[in-house]
Amino acid sequence: MDVSFGTVWEAVATRLPHAVAISEPGRDVTYAEFDDRASRLAAALEAAGVGPGDTVACYLYNGAPYLETVFAAFKIGAIPVNANYRYTEEELSSLLDDADAAALVFSGELAANVSHAAAHVSSLRLLVQVGTSPGWPAGPTARDLDDLLASTGPRPHRPRPGSDQLFMYTGGTTGRPKGVIWRQADLLHSLTVPIFRPLGLAGLPRSLEEAVDVAVKAHEDRRAPAVMPVVPLMHGTGLFNTLGALLVGGRAITVRPGRLVPHHVWETAVAQRAGTIIVAGNAVCQPLVDELIRAENAGSPHDLSSLRAVLSSGTALSDRLKQALHERADLTITDAIASSEGGPFAFAVTRSVEDLPARFFPTPATKVITQDERILEPGSDETGMLAYSGPMPLGYYNDRAKTATTFRTVDGVRHAIPGDLAQLEADGSIRFLGRGSGVINTGGEKVHPQEVESVLLTHPDVTDCVVLGAPDDVWGEQVAAIIATSSPRSLVESDLQDWVRRSLAGYKVPRTIVLVDRLARTPTGKLEMAWARATVSADKQ
Repeated sequence: MDVSFGTVWEAVATRLPHAVAISEPGRDVTYAEFDDRASRLAAALEAAGVGPGDTVACYLYNGAPYLETVFAAFKIGAIPVNANYRYTEEELSSLLDDADAAALVFSGELAANVSHAAAHVSSLRLLVQVGTSPGWPAGPTARDLDDLLASTGPRPHRPRPGSDQLFMYTGGTTGRPKGVIWRQADLLHSLTVPIFRPLGLAGLPRSLEEAVDVAVKAHEDRRAPAVMPVVPLMHGTGLFNTLGALLVGGRAITVRPGRLVPHHVWETAVAQRAGTIIVAGNAVCQPLVDELIRAENAGSPHDLSSLRAVLSSGTALSDRLKQALHERADLTITDAIASSEGGPFAFAVTRSVEDLPARFFPTPATKVITQDERILEPGSDETGMLAYSGPMPLGYYNDRAKTATTFRTVDGVRHAIPGDLAQLEADGSIRFLGRGSGVINTGGEKVHPQEVESVLLTHPDVTDCVVLGAPDDVWGEQVAAIIATSSPRSLVESDLQDWVRRSLAGYKVPRTIVLVDRLARTPTGKLEMAWARATVSADKQ
């Protein structure tokens, strides 16, 4: 089936025009409305000179406009690009410049950061604002989305091939985000198990007509998925699974943008009869479980009767929280080890408390490979790297060297090897050891230590520093910094945090800061990491 996601969605909208595609607070968007709004935005993009192979950035909170923008890009063969809404103005401009962004669709609340990009990113041809903001009302510089759609006719349906692309920017293992290039055909294949298999298909539909028939039947049988991404759509876990649900006539449910509000999440899930919620480890799930317990203690428990599945990826979900969910609902919890570069590498699937403790088992396409490219067998005491040979990206945008490092051919087979360390137990299960590069995974967000260190070292009172991940029960890891200073009495932790926050997203700001006279380094200048970890650990006790 050599078609793009957009071509499938157009065909589904033709057959299921009145079915609800997106439920967001205060309104439902039918497939016909979804298609019409995306068609009008696609026409506006074309009128601005955006065409096949050009990139369209989504600097948006969760909601219908995010999916409409992706759909519009798909319609014209343009490439959707995720832009983290937590980015500062300089981080946003850097990403847009790296992606050669031709258009940017952004939430009005984020307009202040877009001003910098508008002045510094020369490739931008069209700015579209969703909602107004006091700092930058929609005007001649940025077109208001609803006004733009009202003044633009819909673009007729024209089929697009599966070779069309999508970029997923990831923090990766270098300080600068990298655009992972997915062909839509490969992404479609990667969704076979989570999207099509539950509907009775052993593999992908063989034609567009069969795919649409699957969607229509799923809708008629009330088996089409109702998916609620609690995680941002700017992350692969939320976006890819939501795109997949729309392929089969399902419904995407979103909550109010902004900070996680647990009682609102559960109230929305109950009201919308969500079947699947998508989270990212303990950082998202702990507040949700806390709310379930609070509501029970208050005598008004949330009705979880519609909930059938919880999907987590990005960072591990603890057995303690899995148990709490299993005790309150008849559901399947799927915990995935995956990355923007490929996978899933392994799943830990539990259907009840009896399945705990959960264990990760590799997918058939996953191997554990040593640095010298030996494939490890179960029971080996050696540590290797997770390697995936299933559907995977073409590589990184404009970075051949990094592409060659991550996407390697082993025994004649191309693998994605992002650098996740693991051991293979005797029973075939995976013991996941984390990212070998030192990348900090805090609640699913990736932070490269060198990026934070570089900012800290610009502070006039900082003479040396190291940034590392400190274990955290909720976030998986938190950003910690050990700082050598010439002015220990005058330097205040909050001042250093504010210094970093001026340049970097909030999740990159160190939560723990330890001030010392000097860092422990070897005669060659290499940091003694054992000392650093012990120093941070002692400070947190």
